[in-house]
Amino acid sequence: MASKQLSSKKPNGFTLIELLVVIAIIAILAALLLPALTGAKVKAQGIYCMNNHRSLLVAWRMYVDDNQDRLPYASENPYAATPTVGAWITGTLDFQPSNRSNWDPDQDITKSPIWPYCGKNLAIWRCPADKSYVMINGQKKDRVRSMSMNLWLGGFGGTMDSGIDPTGKWKIYGKFADFVSDPGAARTFVFLDMREDSIDMGNFGVSMDGYPNQPSAYRFLDLPGNYHNRACGFSFADGHAEIKKWLDPRTTPKIQAGGLLPDQYSSPDNPDIGWLQERATRAK
Repeated sequence: MASKQLSSKKPNGFTLIELLVVIAIIAILAALLLPALTGAKVKAQGIYCMNNHRSLLVAWRMYVDDNQDRLPYASENPYAATPTVGAWITGTLDFQPSNRSNWDPDQDITKSPIWPYCGKNLAIWRCPADKSYVMINGQKKDRVRSMSMNLWLGGFGGTMDSGIDPTGKWKIYGKFADFVSDPGAARTFVFLDMREDSIDMGNFGVSMDGYPNQPSAYRFLDLPGNYHNRACGFSFADGHAEIKKWLDPRTTPKIQAGGLLPDQYSSPDNPDIGWLQERATRAK
């Protein structure tokens, strides 16, 4: 009877130890790649946001050119007896499903005087990193807008609230020709991204209290966006767009999801407010 030889062939598949080693290597590689992927996503959203800003600014400038150099108002006058004509956008955002301004573009956006110049592109009214929404009949509806306009461009229907400018010292820009003087078109912002928990009317108010040499009087009237890793998208009257990185943590408090936070508060010596003031308006 012939003797049998033992087979030296290994069993198919991996051992438990080998599987654990592979899983550990994958986890390490994922941990190394994740920051790079996150950074790439943030950068891509920033580029997309800048494109939206430039497109919205082109629409704004075309409107101005077609209307004898007149700027649209940053928002309607909430105190006027009759509705304001000429505001770049009307309506107020919040998180109430019953408020169609939050989610229905036909409520306000398609009625905007600059809408005919937007190429029917709703996307340019919203930062791609803005994920805010309201619930309508059990479905998520994206809020329609994260862009707001510098309040000093046209103000509240051509006027300014006395609580913002009690002395009447600061210039309300009414025509594009007004940008010839300091700070000039390249240093006057038109649009910016606003935080989901601060945006309401179509304007973004910059308090000029303390400008230029009393920073202890700085305060916020509204809070800017921080969708781009503690940074915000801006577009300027000369046509360029940029992203501003915020320096002071008081500029970027924790988001209050699904609601509006108190966004008017003192913030003395905050360099971010100084940056905004330099690019908002000047004394008459």
